[in-house]
This record gives sequence, C-alpha cells and structure tokens, in this order.
Amino acid sequence: MNRQLHLAGSPRFSRLWQSGLSLVELMVSVTIGLVILAAMVALFVNTSGSNRDMARANSMIENGRLAIELLESDVSHAGFWGAYVPAYDDQTSSAVPLDAPTAVPDPCLTYNPTNWNAAYKTNLIGIPVQAYDAASVCTGVITNLQANTDVLVVRHVETCVPGETPANPNCEADVSGKLYFQPSQCLTDVSRYVFDTSGFTLRKRGCATTADKRKFVSSIYYIRDYAVTAGDGIPTLMRSQFDLVSGTLAHQAPVAMIEGIQGFRVEFGIDDRSKAYTGQPTGTPVNYSTAVNWLDPGTRTTTTNRGDGAPDGTFIHCTTGTPCTAAQLVNATAARIYVLVRSRDTSPGYTDTKTYTLGSAAALGPFNDGFKRHVFVTTVRLTNISGRRETP
Repeated sequence: MNRQLHLAGSPRFSRLWQSGLSLVELMVSVTIGLVILAAMVALFVNTSGSNRDMARANSMIENGRLAIELLESDVSHAGFWGAYVPAYDDQTSSAVPLDAPTAVPDPCLTYNPTNWNAAYKTNLIGIPVQAYDAASVCTGVITNLQANTDVLVVRHVETCVPGETPANPNCEADVSGKLYFQPSQCLTDVSRYVFDTSGFTLRKRGCATTADKRKFVSSIYYIRDYAVTAGDGIPTLMRSQFDLVSGTLAHQAPVAMIEGIQGFRVEFGIDDRSKAYTGQPTGTPVNYSTAVNWLDPGTRTTTTNRGDGAPDGTFIHCTTGTPCTAAQLVNATAARIYVLVRSRDTSPGYTDTKTYTLGSAAALGPFNDGFKRHVFVTTVRLTNISGRRETP
C-alpha cells in the first residue's frame, strides 16, 4: 500500500500519466485533415462537373444521331408509290410521257376535289421532295421558324397496306375518308391510278384481284425556336403530317420531335443529264417532251434523253432568291442533310467561338455562348427515283 502511494507520487510516474498531444501537434493534424478533405471535395466537384459535361455531350450527340436517322429514313422513302412508275421515268414506255410535273406544288394545300385536280396530283407524285430556306409556304402550319434554317417536305405512300392479312400491328387500319393511293397493274383499267378518298376499283396483274391501296404520307420538317413555351430558347425539330382530323384532310399541327436541333439545311443532287457515251463525255440534257431515245435500241444500255440515276454537278440549295424549279426537283435523286445540334444546358467556363458550315449557305456562328455544338451530315439516295433510271 505504501509502495503504491510512493510510486504514484513519484515524478517519473506523473510524467507518464500526463503524456499526450501537444497543441502544435493537434493543429498540424487538423491542418492535414483539412487539406485531405479539400482535395477530396475538389476531386468530387471536378468529377461531378466532368460527368455532367459528358452527359450533356452524350445527350447532344444522341439527339443529333436521332435527328439524322429520322430524316434519313423518311427521305429514303420519298417517291415510293407502290407499284406505280410515272411514265416519264418508265424506260419500258415507248410513248411521249404526259405526266412530267410542270409546276412546284403547294405542299400545304388542304384536300378537296377542286384543288386537287389532275395537274396538281401529277405534280405531287412527280416531285416527292421540296425545300425552302424560309417560311414562305405553309404559313398556317410553320410557326416560329428558327432563323437561318430550312423547311423540308417529303412525300410518298406507306410501305404497308392497311388491313393487310395477316394483320400488321405497325400499319394503320383502313379508315374511311382518309387519302389513299391505288395503282393499276391491269392493262384494261381505264386509269393508271386512283389518288382519292374513294373509288378504289383498280386491279392487279391478271385483272382478277383488287389492287393494293396505301395511305398517302406527306411530312414537313422544320426547326422551331422554342421547345415547350415560346421564349424558352430551346430550338426543336418539328414535324407536321398530312392526315384526316375533324373531317378535314390537311397538314396538321406540328409535333415536337427532338430538342436541341439549332441548324437545319437541305441540298439536292440533280440528275439532269444522261449517261456519258462516245461523243458525249458529259451526256445530254434530260428531255421529257419526247419518248425514250436509246443510243443502241438493241442493247438498251444508254438513253440519250433521260437521266442515269446519279446527281450531276454540285448539289443545289433552294432559297427564296433562287427557288428550286419543277425541272430541278423532278430530277432530284439525292438529298444532303445538315443538322447542327446544341447541348441543352451551358457548360461552365466554355465559350463557343466556332463557326459551322452547313453546305453552300452562309456559315452559322460564332455564337459566343456557353453551349456546345456539333454538325451532323448525311447524303441520302432517293432510291425510288434514281433506281428507275439505272441501266446496265
């Protein structure tokens, strides 16, 4: 007992009992901890910022690819009329074609039998694509057009037959009052096609079975300068489609398709010359006022007054000052589509000082804002037109 008290009171035991961190050591430890914490916070902030920036870039690229895919899919079907081939593009015909378009049709004309006369239908069928660089047409449909963007019109019929057997879940049912196209394949039918809402009595080959009819499709694409609310500043790809609503056949109110599409331009490749041949290294001009003329009637490999399916010369841009003519559009066999896509949100610390070239028109930018942008471009072959003109 006394020994324990003696040891407890000794100087050496007291020093051991009171040992620990000094104030300086504690401050150094806290400082090191704060440095590590600050580094971790900075790492987290930088990683989060990079992830957000990557998400914005991925979303922008995905929207651009989706827009190109949507437009490319529709344009590739332009001029599809089922089994019908216009006489001016029918190289098996020996007569002078009488169905070459004579005027660029109004793409937004509401359907009625008076307006949609034979000449108008001929122009619609013969000119399946149109483009404008301003809202000079379809003023009742196209609203709030984004500055310096184009308007594209694409026409064809559905690739499926309504009410076909077995039923196609992706094909709309046959609806009374809608506009359909029915081509004839029977030589004794009085008409080559019916382009109407009724009277579908034409027949297939053999003249024993009623020919298929397909729904008429007309789509107008353009860029609106807002997404949901006017002034929200989010440019959006829009589409208006021709359909029957409340008893009226017309282009309906446009529907928002893809947000962030800021630039849109379209150029056409024109096939207005024949295939090159000896003595004519650049071919000869297309001429629909005469029957097909073959360089060698025996082989029929080269026509001298029809196109060959390939664009000639540079692609053209339809503008208000120089609109595309019926003669140009009837010979359009390819379309080059440019899309400028913009990120939905700004990137902190970034300023867009670049310019963007979308074909032959004036470049866009610099925008000098915090949005990132990317240009997508594709060239689409109008297979239904170009394929008819190819020869061995």
